[in-house]
Amino acid sequence: MERYYRELVEGRRRSVFDRLLLLLLSALSYPYALAVRVRAALYAAGILPSRCLPRKVVSVGNLTVGGTGKTPMVAWIARYFLARGKRVAVISRGYGGTAEGKTRIVSDGETLFLTPEEAGDEPYLLARSVPGLMVVIGADRHAAGLLAIERLSPELFILDDGFQHLRLRRDLNILLLDCRSPFGNGRTLPAGLLREPTSAASRADVVVLTRCGGVQREGSPVAGLPCSRVTHRLTAIVPLAGGTPVPFSMLKGERVLAFSGIADPISFFTALKGEGVELAATLSFPDHARYGKREIDTICQLKNESGAAFLVTTEKDAVKLGAYADLLGGCFSVPLEMEFLDSRALEKGLEKLMQL
Repeated sequence: MERYYRELVEGRRRSVFDRLLLLLLSALSYPYALAVRVRAALYAAGILPSRCLPRKVVSVGNLTVGGTGKTPMVAWIARYFLARGKRVAVISRGYGGTAEGKTRIVSDGETLFLTPEEAGDEPYLLARSVPGLMVVIGADRHAAGLLAIERLSPELFILDDGFQHLRLRRDLNILLLDCRSPFGNGRTLPAGLLREPTSAASRADVVVLTRCGGVQREGSPVAGLPCSRVTHRLTAIVPLAGGTPVPFSMLKGERVLAFSGIADPISFFTALKGEGVELAATLSFPDHARYGKREIDTICQLKNESGAAFLVTTEKDAVKLGAYADLLGGCFSVPLEMEFLDSRALEKGLEKLMQL
């Protein structure tokens, strides 16, 4: 259903039924768009209260549903400040974890206190992959920040997926847009992928266009806002059980089953093919999938049916699969690396923040 919905709103489903369904969804988009406009206006007018933390806050978020590379961007910004001697904490909702809704410390920068199943895949991945980074989760991001100040003494916060979280004020608002289609079909949910109307982009201080590899786009898609551009690439494969990364050439000529539980699995599969990986089959689970016996059995069954010799998945999925490494023989994860094509606008904003 998730894949069908994305194909529908992206215009890749064109039957009579599909067009009628999209027409119905379009009618529902108007009240949704009105509601989020009113909500934003109430926060802007101070009628709905927003709260401050006694530390600088950098927000990283997007306008659309689904992946735009937020996790690699949060990791990059965290490393930027950590390299300059700052104590940095990420505040995340902890979506998809069993501790979602609770205010918990995932990591103090040295020790991991929650499992990926408890913390959610993205907070856990950030805590594990960025040495020295503190991570806290909570539906109430202000309360999570206060807990971090009390227990961890951070000097600066990064608010993960914070563009719509207007209850917490921020000192720098970074908006990520997919370079290939910054605003999707231009419609809000449920007839499009926009969480808010495109006019909401004006709240940003800096725009970062992601996935710019091979896409020619000049200037900023949001008039008057500075813009940086990044591309993403897959660089190597890592054994699920851990070990040294190896090049994609190891899979040359081998049949591979690729699976993932992310918002945009097609991009992942396409990127693998771009690295010369022969995909015997692909398998998509819902975004932030929780892996259990049923999912593992499905993967193993399709591996046998497709004649695949190896399994490949995303780094975000891999953090939840450690307990199944023995069952998923020949499984590799694929880290996603971010490379700036133009970082000046973003770095200027970060440097200005440090001077405040």
